Amino acid sequence: MSGIWPPDSGGPASHASALASFLHGRGHAVEVVTTADTRPERREFPVRWVSRRSATRHGRSALLIRKHARDADVVYATSMVRRAAIGSRLAPTPLVVKLVSDEVFERMQREGRFTGSLDAFQHVRGGARVRFLRGTRTRALRGARHVLSPSEYLRDLALGWGLDPARVSVVPNTVPEITSLPPRAELRAELALDGDTLAFAGRLGIQKSLGVAFEALRSVPDVGLAIAGEGPERERLERRSHELGLDARVRFLGSLSRNGVLRLFRAADGSLLSSSWENFPHTVVEALAVGCPVIATSVGGVPEVVDDGVNGLLVPPDDPQALSGAISRFFADSALRRRLADGAPGSVAGYSEDAVFTRIEDVLEQAARQ
Repeated sequence: MSGIWPPDSGGPASHASALASFLHGRGHAVEVVTTADTRPERREFPVRWVSRRSATRHGRSALLIRKHARDADVVYATSMVRRAAIGSRLAPTPLVVKLVSDEVFERMQREGRFTGSLDAFQHVRGGARVRFLRGTRTRALRGARHVLSPSEYLRDLALGWGLDPARVSVVPNTVPEITSLPPRAELRAELALDGDTLAFAGRLGIQKSLGVAFEALRSVPDVGLAIAGEGPERERLERRSHELGLDARVRFLGSLSRNGVLRLFRAADGSLLSSSWENFPHTVVEALAVGCPVIATSVGGVPEVVDDGVNGLLVPPDDPQALSGAISRFFADSALRRRLADGAPGSVAGYSEDAVFTRIEDVLEQAARQ
């Protein structure tokens, strides 16, 4: 189960749909439960959904999970962990969780109740509501047979919540299968990319801190930014881009398919990630896989895949000046750009879908047998 599913943008949607197709192709019976604003993409297996507009969506999701988990050997959750825990327990069916964030931190950020870093939030006691959310989150995770984390960073964070180290493993996000892409010049013409161009792809949420990227771009003339994705921050970001006079250089492309994102990264000179926190971003792996170097903030699990000076450049978070300096350095040094581009694909060669999804399949089968 997943809180988002294509055509929604975001790593969990990409991961859930790709893994479901992989497992179906291996002969497993697969059913998906998700939430959506409109009917989600249909696949060769059932995709059940609850409208996000429903006032009772939380309870309905848990009951829908229970209903379909009764005939399943294992439940795999990439988000909505509490609802997955309730539904799987009522079934009862073993639960495996892919941990993608500290959702209590994300919720407090969305509500404007906390503006610091993810690491700082771990040391904030918080009020009764924060303590309740943390307690129910941790109980749900402790009830899982196994918890998978895409990064060592997030695993260490989760162990600080009191999870059993023997039941928390690191399984990285995957490199998608790269089919034959058109020549770069053809892709640039197709996407109307002209001149030095960076690309961003992902859900347009607070954590991506694209406002920092805009501030950095203001100090770097003649560099454009193509943004693929949708999310709650889009309108605010469009206004901010206009306020900074970046209308001619920042383009909002809307939601793209995974292949569309790969084509964008292949066409761009580099990928830009200005996030205030991250786990192990799918789009970083996707960019590197097609030879697109990454300019990113050194947060969360990003340094586990971006090697400064080898396949990208790293800067501190929330520092527009440092980010603009990295962008200027990147475009001023053609030898650096070539070296980073050459180092990109090989740096993620071990993250193939077949290798990573086979590991997840093994965990699911083991959980089902226990």
